[in-house]
Amino acid sequence: MHEISVKITINKKDYERNIQPNTLLVDFLREELGLTGTHIGCDTSQCGACMVLHNKSAIKSCSILVAQLNKQEITTIENLQKDNELHPMQNAFRNNHGLQCGFCTPGMIISAIALVNENNNPTEEDIRKYLEGNLCRCTGYQNIIKSIEEGAKDMKEQRITNV
Repeated sequence: MHEISVKITINKKDYERNIQPNTLLVDFLREELGLTGTHIGCDTSQCGACMVLHNKSAIKSCSILVAQLNKQEITTIENLQKDNELHPMQNAFRNNHGLQCGFCTPGMIISAIALVNENNNPTEEDIRKYLEGNLCRCTGYQNIIKSIEEGAKDMKEQRITNV
C-alpha cells in the first residue's frame, strides 16, 4: 500500500505526515504523536474511550481515518488544561468523584464538553441520552452525571464555548 500525505491540526499544532491510507486517528494520536490520553477500549467503536473533539463535536477516533480529516482540526484530552488550570469539566469530574479507574474518563469528559457545546443547560435526561455511546465499567454513572451537571454550569458561568 502506498503512503499518502496528510496535513492535520491536533491540539492547535500543525502536522504534515506520510501515512498509510488505512491509519485510524486513534492509532495516529497514540503511536505517531504520543498522545495516549485517547484510549482504545473496545476496537469496535462502542465504548467511547477514544473520543476527541472535531468542530466542537465528539467523534470516536477508532472509527475514522486520519485521511478523512485532512486539513482539519482535532482536540484531544491533552489540550483541555489551560495555564496549569483544569478545564471546568475536568475539575467537575475531580470534585464529584466522576471516575474510578479513569480509563473511560477522557472520553466521558470530551463527550460532556461536546454536549455542553450543543446544549449549555442539559438536564439529567439529556446527559444520560448523550452518554449512550460511552461505557464505564466501574461506576453507576451517578457521579459522572453530577460531574457533567456541575461542569456544564461552570462552563456556562465562565463563558467557555470553545476548546
